[in-house]
Amino acid sequence: MTDAMLDKKRPFKGHKAKHFLFETDADGRVATITLNRPERKNPLTFESYEELGDLFRSLHKASDVRAIVLTGAGDNFCSGGDVFEIIEPLTKMAMPELLAFTRMTGDLVRQIRACPQPIIAAVDGICAGAGAILAMSADYRVATPEAKTAFLFTRVGLAGADMGACGILPRIIGQGRAAELLFTGRSMSAAEGHAWGFYNALHDRPVMLAEAQRFARNLADGPWFAHSMTKKMLDQEWSMGIEELIESEAQAQAICMATGDFRRAFEAFAAKTKPVFEGN
Repeated sequence: MTDAMLDKKRPFKGHKAKHFLFETDADGRVATITLNRPERKNPLTFESYEELGDLFRSLHKASDVRAIVLTGAGDNFCSGGDVFEIIEPLTKMAMPELLAFTRMTGDLVRQIRACPQPIIAAVDGICAGAGAILAMSADYRVATPEAKTAFLFTRVGLAGADMGACGILPRIIGQGRAAELLFTGRSMSAAEGHAWGFYNALHDRPVMLAEAQRFARNLADGPWFAHSMTKKMLDQEWSMGIEELIESEAQAQAICMATGDFRRAFEAFAAKTKPVFEGN
């Protein structure tokens, strides 16, 4: 990477968020975003939607953050849009305002998926509505046995087609299971979520966040340029045929093979030492 490109990068360690918590570990490699309204089960507001979208959009400029944990304060992840600060105002809006809102919420998912860092959702307790969408949008999900995940849009008279759910959820748990959750709005238990592949692992409440951060740290200390390529290809190949995706992966892997990290990994293997990845 040239000096000019490096000049466009900046550290996010010390970044202060207004509508949630943003913290990093000592060297800034792992960031933890905490939705922080525990007295209301961490609902989203117009302001937190917008700030989250702006943050994920800007994280491609981070010179330090290599993996992200998204969680909620207290014993809940996120109860969705705040009933009085979002739902009630929406009932009084005209179509142009409503469309502006739904496009903004959808853009948050778009920015989470476009963010080059792997994102790990650490879910406890209530994970509902837009909160379930946030978990769905992550790259890897862990939960406590107490987690209850519900795409409950139908319960308030809305379609399950919200923020990409009809496209993304079936790719995680299958068409039939996604249809059941989106039509009924019922809660998916942690055990179901684990068995269905929505949750990668379940951990007891006292250690769940630490386990998510440990996993994030392992990714952050690994070949993080290559991880960003893996994330991009996982998204990009959804709409490709077999010929396109094989060629795209050939190009992606050739790019990774041209990095110093690939050479460092070989040299470490030959020397029987652990490689130190530098992202270039």
